[in-house]
Amino acid sequence: MQEACKPIVVVGSVTMDMVTCTPQIPRIGQTIIGTSFSTTPGGKGANQAVAAARLGYPVQFVGMVGDDIYGPQLIQNLADAGVDTSAMETTSGPSGLAPIFLAANGQNAIVVVPGANGKVDSTYVDKHIDVIRNAGMVLCQLELPMATIDHTLNVCAELGVPVMLDPAPAAGLSDSVWKQVAWFTPNETEAAFYLNDGSYPELIAQELLERGLRGVVLKRGAEGAYVAIAGGAAGWVKPFAVDAIDTVAAGDCFNGAFAVALLEGKSPLAAARFACAASAISVTRRGAQASMPTYADLNAFLADRGETM
Repeated sequence: MQEACKPIVVVGSVTMDMVTCTPQIPRIGQTIIGTSFSTTPGGKGANQAVAAARLGYPVQFVGMVGDDIYGPQLIQNLADAGVDTSAMETTSGPSGLAPIFLAANGQNAIVVVPGANGKVDSTYVDKHIDVIRNAGMVLCQLELPMATIDHTLNVCAELGVPVMLDPAPAAGLSDSVWKQVAWFTPNETEAAFYLNDGSYPELIAQELLERGLRGVVLKRGAEGAYVAIAGGAAGWVKPFAVDAIDTVAAGDCFNGAFAVALLEGKSPLAAARFACAASAISVTRRGAQASMPTYADLNAFLADRGETM
């Protein structure tokens, strides 16, 4: 790891997931007895920050928590993972919360309450513009207000800082976004949202590039990933065969690891292979941020398969 490397800056969401395990999802008006309850730090922005930091790469987080009991826990959890939280702020009201009902058959029902994430605005982003200016790459998702995302992308474009945009949850994007993003990383469902078709990854990637993107990674789960670069290489990256027990945040793990690998100088295809290995490890562990691997985990995983990175 280079000591003078520019950090990854995540401008994104942080939430407390409130997971209730239950025999089945309750119907309207129905009361049932749950089997367990837990609180687990989440949020796509925080997940990606932890994924990158666990790999030993410098990461700074730009986001907000509320002044409730969860705020300090969420900040401390990021700090414990190695994320620089000095740009984070606490605002009045609740933190981002996600009550989740998880049924015995694997079905779930989720309500995401933005809380403090909804207060991350352009003024707050501008306050931390020096953090963004010094970034090697900025990672964004779509769990913050769209006006904030647009402003962040505009700032990054003006400063010449590359952006990796994970379009999750999928939402309409401004026309200017396509030319401001270095890497666009949808999964199959999200890609279909933007093109009304998720059948042919090669065609999807080409159509997305034609909108002005510089690079596309289509995350296809068990199929691996398809990488395409404007005017450059394109190809499939094979997945790693593992026994998955929990796929929550696997896509976030991929993004964090992909950003690290790119900034370490790996080619896009090699970086995607690295990210596939990281996400493969993550799905063999329970939890979102708790499942993110370290570099030692990755090296051991690859060595067992006769590979190196």
